[in-house]
Order: sequence, then C-alpha cells, then structure tokens
Amino acid sequence: MQISTQKKSLGFKLAFKTQIATALLLSTFVPYTQAAEAQIAPAPNLAVKAYLLKDLNSGFIIAEQQGNMRVEPASLTKIMTAYLSFKALKNGHLKLTQTLPVSEAALKVEGSRMFIEPRIPVTVDELLHGMITQSGNDASIALAEGIASTEAQFADMMNKEAQRLGMKNTHFVNATGLPDPQHYTTAADLALLAGALIHDFPEDYQRLYSVKEYTYNKIKQQNRNRLLWLDPNVDGMKTGHTESAGYCLIASAKRDGVRRVSVVLGAANDAARASESQKLLNYGFQFYDTSTVYKQGQTISQLKVWKGAEEQVASTVAQDYLITLPKGEYNNVKQVISSTQPLIAPIKKGQVIGNVKFTLNGKVIDERPLVAAKSVEIAGIFGRAWDSIKLLLQ
Repeated sequence: MQISTQKKSLGFKLAFKTQIATALLLSTFVPYTQAAEAQIAPAPNLAVKAYLLKDLNSGFIIAEQQGNMRVEPASLTKIMTAYLSFKALKNGHLKLTQTLPVSEAALKVEGSRMFIEPRIPVTVDELLHGMITQSGNDASIALAEGIASTEAQFADMMNKEAQRLGMKNTHFVNATGLPDPQHYTTAADLALLAGALIHDFPEDYQRLYSVKEYTYNKIKQQNRNRLLWLDPNVDGMKTGHTESAGYCLIASAKRDGVRRVSVVLGAANDAARASESQKLLNYGFQFYDTSTVYKQGQTISQLKVWKGAEEQVASTVAQDYLITLPKGEYNNVKQVISSTQPLIAPIKKGQVIGNVKFTLNGKVIDERPLVAAKSVEIAGIFGRAWDSIKLLLQ
C-alpha cells in the first residue's frame, strides 16, 4: 500500500509540513498533556483521589489525575439512572405525568431521600426532580422499578448501556450508588456518561440539572451542587457522597459556546469538592481554546481515484472536527493529509479513504479518518483497462 500526502491551508492559519505518514484510519485522540511539551501552566494539584477535565465540543481531555483508576461512584450513579429514564421517556415507555407505584424497597432505602409516601401518588416528573435535585435514593429505585420491574433488572440495563457508550471500566449493581464491591467506575467513564446525557437529551438536561431547590411532600431540599450558586456558567450536573467514596462532583459549564465537564472524586468535604471543581474548570477555560478545524461535509482535499467514472473524489470528515489546544499554540500546529493508494472504484459516500493528522512540537496531538464526500462508480471497460496498465507501470 502506498501513501500519498497533501497539505492544505486552514482558516485559523495552521502551519504545515508534508511528510510520509502511515495510514492510520482509526479515530484517535491523544491528550495534549501526554503528547507534547509546551510552556503552559501545569494542571492544578487538587486534593482529591482522582479528577478529569474534558472539553465536550472536541472530546479532548485537558487534564486528569488517576482518570482510569477504579472508584466508587456514589450518587454519581444517578446520571446513568437519569439517562435510562430520559431514554424511556423518549421511546414512550414512560410519560412525565404518569404515576409510578412505590415499593417497600424504595420506601425503606437508606441514604438521601425525597421522602416518598405510599399514600401520595408520585409522578415520573416528580421522581426525576427528586432524584436529580434532591438526590433521592427512593426516587431512583422507583424509577428503576418503573422501567425494568426490578432494580436488579434495571442494573442489567445500566451495564448494557454503559457498554454501548464505551464505558469500559464500569459496572453497576444498583440505581442509587449505594456501596457495593461490584459497583464501580472511573473518572474517564463518568465524563463520557455525562457528555452523552448532555448530548443525547439536551432539553431534559437544561430543564432539570440547573434546578437549585425542589419541594416534595412539603419538604424543601436544595441541590447539593454548590457551583450552581457560585458560577453562573455552571448549569449542572451531580454530586455524590458516601463514607468510602468521599465527596464527589461532576460539574458542567459553558462559556462562549464551549462546554466542559469536570469530574472530581474523593474530596474531603462538601466545600472542597466545590472549590476543587471550580479550580479545574477555571484552569481549562483560562489556558485552553477549542476551535473548529473542519466542518462536516467540507472538502478537505481531492484524492486520486483509479478505475473510476471520475478521476478524483473529495475527502471530508464525517462530523465537525474540533481541536482543543493551549492558548497561543494554534500557529505551531502542523498538518499531514494522507490517502490510501491505490484508491480503486467503486467508492461509497462515507467510505474511509484517508487520514488527517496534526502534530505540535513533533508530537501527534490528534488524527481522524477522512471519508469520501460522494460515491464514485466504476469506469467503463476501457477506462478500467487503461488504469490497470498505468498501475502496473508505477
């Protein structure tokens, strides 16, 4: 297999260098903090067990500490419970106005509660508020049983959804986050889950996760996410706490159209999880920028086609392509566009036909596959024969 390389100017004035590159046709994102050396402010040293900061626009991990260490998620588990609840609403299995029965398991569960009472009907919408704002374990179990009959069956659904989302180091056994040796996750997986919920259910996220207080059964409880009061850019997401897990917080903030999620696990107390999360978010917004490199469908290069009805095909990206870098480093980025040769017709629209790679200070910071912008049919018999001869002579 031969590789051809091209260079092309980008809107934000990237510098380029043409070189021979291997055709790695997998979408790989290498955290800059591990890939290149630059004189930028170091990531903050936080007093927590583990943390991770992720740009949701680009998928870039800005900073992490023990991001793949197995941890107890505590009530951060309820993000998955909410995800499956939103999914049930979307597919019609649940309705916001319907009431759900409350089992003995939900009534007697330990930990934080919304204080459901069996004689008072409770709607799905009330349960969602009770689970998200008040972190009610009783609400979580009621929703789980309303979706899957039993909490154990719901846990199976949670694990299947985790696998589908790519949460490779996560296993659930309950809908609440109560401690169990087989109930675990990582900061990286939690960031992935948080991003999926925000992306897949934006209206539900916006409606529920910024609510500061909620009253049910004449009992008013405040959202435990202190950043909702401290930072106007923060609009969610969820706190968690058990004695063994410590104090945990996933926070999401949006500034100037850029959304980032911080995951802080194992802080010493409620105030510390808020302050450490704030430090992490401020670090990301202060020292990193996210820019669009290519728009979905934008022509990036014209690649040679053999034995086709057309001699070239435009390459593009399957979705908007964004990169997150330390501020001031964009002019130092270099690009290589590679195509797999010979590229022989027929070619289908969306077929992987090449690769674009970006480097900074000689280190690869990101690479993505290039796909065909349109289909190219096979040429006639004479065109195919002529191209066959030219290929033999190469």
